[in-house]
Amino acid sequence: MADRPDESAAQHAAVECALRALDADLAVLTVDGGVAAAVGVPADQIPEYGLIAGYLVGRPATLRAGDVTYMLAVAPLGGASSGTLVIGRASHDFSDEEVCLLRGMARVLELSLETRQLTDSLQRRERLFEELSRIQRAIARREPLPEILNRVTAGVADLLGVDVAGLTVLENDDPGRMSVVSASGVPEDLSAKMQRIPVAALGVVGLSIMGDELVAVDDYVNSPIAVPELVQHRIKSVMAVPVHENGLVVGSMFAGMHTARRNWDEASQEMLRAFAEHAGLAVTDARTLTEMNASFHDPLTGLASRSLFVTRTENALGSLRTGGVAALLVGLDRFKMINDALGHGTGDQLLALVADRLRECLRTDDTAARLGGDEFAVLLPEADTVEAAVPVARRIVTAMREPFDLDGRETFVTCSIGVAFGEAGKHDAHELLVRADLALFEAKKGKDRYAVFEASMRESFQKHLEMEADLRRAVLRHEFQLRFQPIVRLATGEISGLEALVRWQHPERGMIPPLDFIPLAEETGMIVPIGEWVLREACRQAARWNEQRDPDKPLSVSVNLSAVQLERADLPELVVSALTDSGLPARCLVIELTESLLVDHRQETLDRLQAIKELGVRLAIDDFGTGYSSLAYLRRFPVDIIKIDKSFVDDVGDVPAAAALTLGIIQLGQALQLSTVAEGIEDAGQLSELADGNCELGQGYYFAEPLTTEAMDELLFGAVGAKPEFVD
Repeated sequence: MADRPDESAAQHAAVECALRALDADLAVLTVDGGVAAAVGVPADQIPEYGLIAGYLVGRPATLRAGDVTYMLAVAPLGGASSGTLVIGRASHDFSDEEVCLLRGMARVLELSLETRQLTDSLQRRERLFEELSRIQRAIARREPLPEILNRVTAGVADLLGVDVAGLTVLENDDPGRMSVVSASGVPEDLSAKMQRIPVAALGVVGLSIMGDELVAVDDYVNSPIAVPELVQHRIKSVMAVPVHENGLVVGSMFAGMHTARRNWDEASQEMLRAFAEHAGLAVTDARTLTEMNASFHDPLTGLASRSLFVTRTENALGSLRTGGVAALLVGLDRFKMINDALGHGTGDQLLALVADRLRECLRTDDTAARLGGDEFAVLLPEADTVEAAVPVARRIVTAMREPFDLDGRETFVTCSIGVAFGEAGKHDAHELLVRADLALFEAKKGKDRYAVFEASMRESFQKHLEMEADLRRAVLRHEFQLRFQPIVRLATGEISGLEALVRWQHPERGMIPPLDFIPLAEETGMIVPIGEWVLREACRQAARWNEQRDPDKPLSVSVNLSAVQLERADLPELVVSALTDSGLPARCLVIELTESLLVDHRQETLDRLQAIKELGVRLAIDDFGTGYSSLAYLRRFPVDIIKIDKSFVDDVGDVPAAAALTLGIIQLGQALQLSTVAEGIEDAGQLSELADGNCELGQGYYFAEPLTTEAMDELLFGAVGAKPEFVD
């Protein structure tokens, strides 16, 4: 197509290619309701577009031309111009694998047609047209994918006139991480650091992937999502746009400036989108070829591929029988942690064992597939109702609870399953998989269980998406605020420290508490930029207050750290940067961790915490006693402080057993030479019991609620020389 002089010739070349590749007798391309090209049969013998479109529901399709009846295979084209790619054969029908190949060709054709439309609208930019044409020819010649991507990146740098350009792609084994695979103008040391990094850790690029949208920042240095390493490399402006493969985000194309700030106008944005489309075209073409060579089966597990699974689902839904089809989407609950802790080789071994258990739970006519990463799918082609799928879901959930033997190591992993049902001749594969995905989203809220699709799940998921979009915008708009709650020495009533707590000031919904958005921030990775801002702002405020206090009695500030943040390899450097920029001594910073985070640790986790500890920063275990309290990790981790959870403090004055347990935790801390902080103190009785039990520190509404910076100024310095009074 890239070598043809005009669109009509390119379309004719496409149908000729489809006819040869699939050994067909006829091939037809329809675009926007009309026949655009036909080979093997006169165009005037092709039925109206509406007739061909009717075949898309999966019903057996035939076409009679003259005295010959052709069996057809149809693949839809989406994008700006809707259409179909149809092939026909007089001798015999098409196999599922051939239909998968046809759809792969249709995806590539769809992108090629969109590219031609785009270049037509940019005819005045002759250099862009020439460069995109060269890239298309390289794809058509099947040049190595890395060379094509390097050509795309070089084209971005040259035609946009930027200092740096690059392409990141999501890792196949861990879609939560990405690596730079092609770059222009990026220093080698920086490019080496940008391998297998969490998506959310790369600011603008990560946001473009998570939000599936173009993100442009003109003043990068002063942006709340700026990555310190990029600021150090003098990056002043950055723009990124997602790269798609088969409609899914697989990476991001970015461009940046370090010599001067850049206003990313609409023309620049459209040009970057054009190159991103070509990167997606190259990846799609290469993936289609890979799927052909893999015989439409996942090479790791031997299960059906996504393409083959979708094709079989459409065939089952398009049959003329009564009844329906059930689909189950299966996601592993703890795979990422196991994959990171034991290595990718062990993770692959686990996926293969999971596939074996799936097969054992199914009948001969059922299909199990691996859709990618740790997500599997099951097709039950003869399910009369959704209830028929429930026993299968139960079997799979139960089967996954049994331990897996990974090279002699007994490992446990559970799964969540979304179950959906579609009626034959009424629903299509896309709708069925959307329903199953919504049910899986619901199941994952509790884990180790299944959920059956209900109509109300759409509304719940839509609210989730809206909150996620608002959260991304909040990071860009800097809508977060800090509150500070005093930590008090129980023996003297003196404020010795503060805990920094983040709040979200939504422009329409008002103040949103942490429990309503922190889990979502951790799920999406947005906790990384939010957490970095919290750390820097908390250090800055604490340093400011300490400038006004007795230097022998400085305030400490406690900052919560999530598991997602602990995944960052550069976390110790971030802590150093926050302390250096604020001037806060390391001994005045306390990093708070949850018990579950420590229990599910890897060696890299321990190494990072040890590096932070060596800076002089103190470490605290938050909500102690609610998880997996263990002397083993108290010995293993360099912990300084344990914070007794509010649930123990609530009953300390009324329930003898609760008081005994709380005092036991305090004595444990003393034996291990750890400071103890009681959380959630709300009345004088609790304070008295804890103080008598030699608990060192406490916080709660009895002393003060989480305060704004201004209110904390008043509490600390409102009455010069006066000790704060605590009001019951």
